[in-house]
Amino acid sequence: MSNQSTAVATQERYPTHQLAPAQTFDLSPRNLEEAMRMCDLLSKSDLVPKDFQGKPGNMLVAIQWGAEIGLKPLQAMQNIAVINGRPSLWGDSVLALVLASPVCEYVQEWEEGDTAYCRVKRRNGFEKVTSFSAADAKTAGLSGKSGPWSQYPRRMRQLRARGFALRDQFADVLKGMPIAEELADYSPESLQELPRNAPPTQVAAAALPKVERTERHDQLIEQLELRATTDGFEAFKADWAALPKDDRAAIGLTERDRIAAIGVETDKLIAEQQADKVAEGGANG
Repeated sequence: MSNQSTAVATQERYPTHQLAPAQTFDLSPRNLEEAMRMCDLLSKSDLVPKDFQGKPGNMLVAIQWGAEIGLKPLQAMQNIAVINGRPSLWGDSVLALVLASPVCEYVQEWEEGDTAYCRVKRRNGFEKVTSFSAADAKTAGLSGKSGPWSQYPRRMRQLRARGFALRDQFADVLKGMPIAEELADYSPESLQELPRNAPPTQVAAAALPKVERTERHDQLIEQLELRATTDGFEAFKADWAALPKDDRAAIGLTERDRIAAIGVETDKLIAEQQADKVAEGGANG
């Protein structure tokens, strides 16, 4: 029986009105009053995560964060974790949000030896590959650390490589939310200086090693700007990756992203110039 005849037979056996999904109950609040009432009710349930039991205020904040990044209330409570008092996203929810976004072209993950890789690409954008190795884990003081790093080191390397790639390429999708697995690796003391209402991007930046910025770093910034302006994003990215971790920490993510944007604009300009040359050559031909 052909596929078409099979489809017809299925429709005859199961009429369309029987196949239509039933109306589902949706807890999404329509206003603040409904949200507060819902959080008060759910906070008394044993089925919600312990971080939110008896804490309707925390639940309300988590639900609002979820609404801003595309998670329904119950999804938000399951996927937004409070690490050292800061809201963050679990690794698998980060991947789900990115894959569901129309700006994501693909996410590929694999492992070679003791190194995890993640390749991602935005539509009409640049491909990015990040990695995290056993040597990286050792340098960061994570290798052999009690908990997941000693029990599931391969999985943790995968999550770290994934987190770097997705946060770098899809910050707009994730709205700057930090990743729970990363925050869990930092001590509470490293985040104590931040105000309680600090945005997640500031939290993520605070988790970086504290390195004093010097005149040499200002010179490095000028060199990176020149590289991005002259040769574009990929050249800048290579130079940035070649810098020691302490230098990258001293320069900071804000400067990195600013210079990266310069590189992207340079690439656009170069592409336009090349297209004009091709068009001019065709006209002359």
